[in-house]
Amino acid sequence: MNVARETISFKVNGKGVKVMARPITRLSDVLRDELELTGTKVGCNAGDCGACTVLLDGAQVCACLIPAGQVEGREVTTVEGLAGEAPLSKIQDAFHRHGAAQCGICTPGMLMAAADLLSKNESPSRTQVEDALGGVLCRCTGYRKIVDAVLDTAKGGKGGATVQTGDAVGARLAKVDGLPKILGSEIYGADRAPDGALVLRAIRSKFASASFTIGDLRPLYKKFPGLVRVLRAEDVPGSNAFGIYPTIKDQPVFADGIVRYRGEAVCALVGEAETVAAITEEDLPLTFFPSDPLIDMDAALDARARAIHHSKQGNVLTTGYVAKGKLKTGYKAAAHVVEGSWRTRFVEHAYIEPEAGFAERKGERIEITVSTQTPYMDRDEVAHVLGIAPENVRIIPSACGGGFGGKLDMAVQPMIAVAAWVLDRPVKCVYTRPESMASSTKRHPAEISAKAACAKDGRLVAFEFHGDFNTGAYASWGPTVADRVPVHATGPYAVPHVQASSRAVHTNAPPSGAFRGFGVPQAAVAHEGLMDLLAEAADIDPLEFRRINALRAGDETATGQKLEASAGLVKCLDALKSHWTRARAEAETYNERSRRKRHGVGIGCMWYGCGNTSISNPSTMRVGVSADGKLTLYNGAVDIGQGANTIMTQICADALGVPVAAFGLVMGDTGRTADAGKTSASRQTFVSGKAAELAGRDLRDQILKRANAGPDADIELMPGKIIVRDGGQEHEIDLATLDANDGGDVLTGEGYFDPPTTPLDENGQGVPYATYGFAAQIAVVEVDIELGTVRVGRIIAAHDVGKAINPIQVEGQIQGGVAQGIGMALMEEYVPGMTENLHDYLIPTFGDVPDIDCLIIEDEEPLGPFGAKGIGEPALIPTAPAILGAIYHATGVRLAELPATPDRVKAALDALAAETEDE
Repeated sequence: MNVARETISFKVNGKGVKVMARPITRLSDVLRDELELTGTKVGCNAGDCGACTVLLDGAQVCACLIPAGQVEGREVTTVEGLAGEAPLSKIQDAFHRHGAAQCGICTPGMLMAAADLLSKNESPSRTQVEDALGGVLCRCTGYRKIVDAVLDTAKGGKGGATVQTGDAVGARLAKVDGLPKILGSEIYGADRAPDGALVLRAIRSKFASASFTIGDLRPLYKKFPGLVRVLRAEDVPGSNAFGIYPTIKDQPVFADGIVRYRGEAVCALVGEAETVAAITEEDLPLTFFPSDPLIDMDAALDARARAIHHSKQGNVLTTGYVAKGKLKTGYKAAAHVVEGSWRTRFVEHAYIEPEAGFAERKGERIEITVSTQTPYMDRDEVAHVLGIAPENVRIIPSACGGGFGGKLDMAVQPMIAVAAWVLDRPVKCVYTRPESMASSTKRHPAEISAKAACAKDGRLVAFEFHGDFNTGAYASWGPTVADRVPVHATGPYAVPHVQASSRAVHTNAPPSGAFRGFGVPQAAVAHEGLMDLLAEAADIDPLEFRRINALRAGDETATGQKLEASAGLVKCLDALKSHWTRARAEAETYNERSRRKRHGVGIGCMWYGCGNTSISNPSTMRVGVSADGKLTLYNGAVDIGQGANTIMTQICADALGVPVAAFGLVMGDTGRTADAGKTSASRQTFVSGKAAELAGRDLRDQILKRANAGPDADIELMPGKIIVRDGGQEHEIDLATLDANDGGDVLTGEGYFDPPTTPLDENGQGVPYATYGFAAQIAVVEVDIELGTVRVGRIIAAHDVGKAINPIQVEGQIQGGVAQGIGMALMEEYVPGMTENLHDYLIPTFGDVPDIDCLIIEDEEPLGPFGAKGIGEPALIPTAPAILGAIYHATGVRLAELPATPDRVKAALDALAAETEDE
């Protein structure tokens, strides 16, 4: 329906505006496209995520659901107008101080919902805050710091300033890039594109397995003059296949006659925005010939099953293996032997920012601005696709509105690169929410069987494990999962006799990739289930059983690696002991009074190797001073909300000996930063942080040498000069006298760090990681035995992070990880074709995430920057096992399939009741 444009007059942030728009145009589009108020974000266009929340006549609404015609004569307030004439409103200041913004994509919506609440209720309760902001989803924070910030702003709030001076490492500093997130000025992938940019829209298969043909396109071009090009496989100038690994390039930019999963791109329409959007499936000369898909691993592994890839007969992509000692010897020493099987499902990343970016050809070079976690990998793969040198590709990361591993794989990058290269015009692409969920990678579903044994005193003597992981249609990060899982399969425990194996299996499901843990969260469900079973068999308290077996410095892991230092699990368990004893006693008391609702308390432990498995894992960081005295950290470690920009600056500041406020920042740009590796595997604080420390120390040494000053001298940066004070003497370095490099810096420090590891042999023996994070979490739950519902009442999380560079960021990572762990445990299950939106696919909201007590344990890692190691993935791993243990403590039911949805819990309760009656 072609509706004419009309003049619509209304107020925005106190100023009158007039726009020409169709009355049915979404208000969010008018604000973003016509008025350039991109602080209002779009995450779903369905009113599910709340990122586009604005105030309409003072009340919060989802701008994506409001037709422009309905705002005639009314007043709209966006995040850009929240502070009025002040630099920051009170609520924005509180968000900044509390670390309530991580990736920041949901922050404008959260702020507007909070402003609505506080305008009506000056002293809201915690529950009222959660209810008022409940329409806005966050995937990063776990919501707790958001609630704290709102309560701080409310009448009677405690306030309190964030530490801003003194030593940087260990200080609770606000994010160095935090203000743009709360002001609405941060630029994400969909927020900007060159003037005149064409729009690319991928056409995707609705079939999981099919062949297809594309017919004569000439009638399509004639019918739609605004269509510039339909890109197909034959239009890719280099290789139409890309992938994570140098030896596995199995995923096409555009499918070449065969599709292997629902959501695979078969071609792309490039042209004017309205034209591209108007073309329907019926307009396309596209014919599919579907065949029966192999979705389940059992079907794909059947000897009679066809090969999804001809090079992978049997549909096994790869395997992993670790063997130590002799299982028979271990079992002979056993007093108790237990075993079990577990199953997990697809989990969607559900970052609030869909994939987005734009590409622009500049002669024989191409520049791509995109939401990504791995700019240098993107650079190399785009070069491979275009058939050009990597040096002729520049990746400029936008702000990343959540990643969690999902933005390690390429999405829009190869398509917009091909389009911009072939057409020599700028091209942009923004995925819709259903498109994002249909086409992006998922957490690997797993089918695990495992067995463990302990002696009379509870000490583990044997452990065996096998896990099959559904890697979907393409390899993605499947080999990494297959390699990492056997190493971690025993959990953070000392076991003399181990055999652990894994398989990554191809199916016609969506590709499974990296998702906060690379298979270790699934493995943890199994090893922690076994620990609970053994503790019960040996009649030992579950926490004490884990303490008996916890890896300690000096112990040997399943790969034969001796832990030299920083193994803080015992410290984590000791920190939890009093909480555990009290919570278990309170649950028993409650259960004596209640029959329908039962309380339970469970515990889960984890360990996680920081960085790549047994391969080189380097990072290079640079810091420079320009002739005018400006200091810049060239940080290749992409910040996806976890705080890398802030952490790297804090580390470099203390290494150099200047305040954090002295730094400017360049992040991730492959044209201006060195390769710091991907933002994944909990590696950036440990690896890039060490490189940042070394860069700061390098620059400091150069400055002190020029001033002929001692190691304890003080450095002060001033316009055009550096002042060095040493033992009562003052030295001046005139920066104008120094030669500048190509980037304009006259002094540059560089740091390089590659953690020491060794390859694993045929039995998986070696040193796969230089250091490990450890943690233990307690979950307190309430189970309604009539409905099967599970409510998490509290999480107490003790995490060994080596050294907390910034406790606010550490707490935020723990809380956000716990929230995702709750989702994995209780509600999140992606079903292709059925849960491709944020209404049918459930992620935790304010009401699902309880109070989370963060106990930061600092067992310093000598290799790490100031003793630090990673926290991003460890935060999630123990949560689901702890919840399952708590459900068992409450009900006597041991659940072996995740998520533990009410129907599954109720079925298990009914089965237990029937079994009890039979006895």
